[in-house]
Amino acid sequence: MDLRLQGLNAVVTGGTKGIGRAIVETLLTEGARVAFCARHGAEVAQVQAELSAGSAKVRGHALDVRDGDALKAWVAEVNGEFGGIDIVIANVSALAISHDEAAWRNGFEVDLMGTVRLVDAAMPSLEKSAHAALVTIASVSAREIDFASGPYGAFKAAIVHYTQGLAFHLAGKGIRANSVSPGNTYFPGGVWTQIETANPKLFAEALALNPTGRMGTPQEMANAAVFLASPAASFITGTNLVVDGALTRGVQL
Repeated sequence: MDLRLQGLNAVVTGGTKGIGRAIVETLLTEGARVAFCARHGAEVAQVQAELSAGSAKVRGHALDVRDGDALKAWVAEVNGEFGGIDIVIANVSALAISHDEAAWRNGFEVDLMGTVRLVDAAMPSLEKSAHAALVTIASVSAREIDFASGPYGAFKAAIVHYTQGLAFHLAGKGIRANSVSPGNTYFPGGVWTQIETANPKLFAEALALNPTGRMGTPQEMANAAVFLASPAASFITGTNLVVDGALTRGVQL
């Protein structure tokens, strides 16, 4: 299927590893021009160099999404350089699993407000696009009580609600908004590789919950996100697409 992304401009937060990097790479493969950000400058520079090796149209920027002014300035810079923004993908997460107050504050600032600020900053550009699309990366923890039922699950649930609200209010402007809820996603350096080493019992329990017998890959999550962001999904808005290999048991009505 031709996703019709050739020539479109996208911004992605948290684009140096895992699902975020897979999203960046998939958008580039499909012909989009991509600007991505992440906190650590060295990682951003490395990924920029790796992805630019094939003359891809990609720009990396070191940025902490908790800094609203810096986030707004980056989006404005991308808009000016690219001549517009068509696609916004809010992927970055604080992965706030613990239940202390610091984790709640971090999850609020990164996951929730990082998403809201990104959308607000990009909205003037999206309103001018003929193919405007917003995609937020939530989690199955947003719809089921699991080990991440503290700030992580709570703020991911808030993101799904926020995104569906955007879909309703922006439909008249031709701006689509959808979320993707990944299941457990395994990749080198990711949270599940850390759990596999530090807490093998939890890892085994989590793996046993999935009837496919495995966890997902970043590419499988990226495929869903990029499809929803593309003109090929032109009549899909207000959807939370669960990509979990039948991990969750709740019926999504």
